[in-house]
Amino acid sequence: MPSRRLKGLVLAGGKGTRLRPLTYTTAKQLVPVANRPILWYALDSLVAAGIDDIGIIISPETGESIKKSVTAWKPSGVKITFIVQSEPAGLAHAAKTAEAYLDNSAFVMYLGDNLIQSGLLPLVEDFRKNTADAQILLKPVENPQAFGVAELDAAGQVIHLEEKPKEPKSNMALVGVYLFTPVVFEAIAKIKPSPRGELEITDAIQMLITMGKIVQSHPMEGWWLDTGKKDDLLEANRMVLDDYCQTNIQGSVDSQSQLRGEVEIGVGTIVKNSIIQGPVRIAENCVIEDAYIGPYTSIASGCQISKAEVENSVFLENCVVSGLQSRLEQSLLGQGCLLTKAPGQPVGYRLMLGDHSVAEIG
Repeated sequence: MPSRRLKGLVLAGGKGTRLRPLTYTTAKQLVPVANRPILWYALDSLVAAGIDDIGIIISPETGESIKKSVTAWKPSGVKITFIVQSEPAGLAHAAKTAEAYLDNSAFVMYLGDNLIQSGLLPLVEDFRKNTADAQILLKPVENPQAFGVAELDAAGQVIHLEEKPKEPKSNMALVGVYLFTPVVFEAIAKIKPSPRGELEITDAIQMLITMGKIVQSHPMEGWWLDTGKKDDLLEANRMVLDDYCQTNIQGSVDSQSQLRGEVEIGVGTIVKNSIIQGPVRIAENCVIEDAYIGPYTSIASGCQISKAEVENSVFLENCVVSGLQSRLEQSLLGQGCLLTKAPGQPVGYRLMLGDHSVAEIG
């Protein structure tokens, strides 16, 4: 049979409640991992798999910020269509919202707040050539009760799916990447909202199985992370820095400073009398002075860090951290945060601050 042409569908709506207060002002898909919006990694994966026609599901609340970010990312030759989902009514509802855009094409649906290490090319190439009606990416996990779980036959065909089962029949969890032919819309039309009031994609895939359609599985290699919570996002930041951070010094580093391991420093950034222990990524136009920047830290543009120690943290643009007497670690700071020393005894710090927060800590 001829090779299928696929479109991409990236889900970038929702309210991001698990990352509040940060997501009161920032779409969860735009929170950076290693100084790049999470959404960009999903888009990169689709383009690397040869998909150049991509629809992006957006919400009324954060759609404009998504559009602005995608415009900054967009490489030449890639067509982008934005599709508004009026309410976060489930993944299957999001797919249904995009039915007119998809126009009877097979497609890859990618959750925009997920990161996967292995890329999509093997999965997409397999689906282009086979006759399956759907194909899902699976990963063994230690806690399958927290995921959609697939039961497989000996040939790797999916015979049953269940969302967050109390007694899982396997440890194979659905990763946030799905491949469908248009028949999935027949399945979506047959399902009802779940107890939480949403049209679940696991129910739609199970309906395909009930309809006698072929749902194949594809085992995933490497890591996979859902970045919906602070600790997950920090873990994603660690993974990406481990894999992709490479020494690249474009700013100014004085002779009193020490750089150890893989360190990236952007144009216009000044480092004075500081120790930077990689992997660390520091963006443009920052000032790092009399500071220690420890491993797995990403610092966005315009930040100022002085007389402070930070490690394993993510700072968004234009944060100021100064005069701390204990190390700041495992923290996520929104844009424009101001973090300074308050009177009192030093303590350890672990913080998550929304945009433009001001905190004085002892």
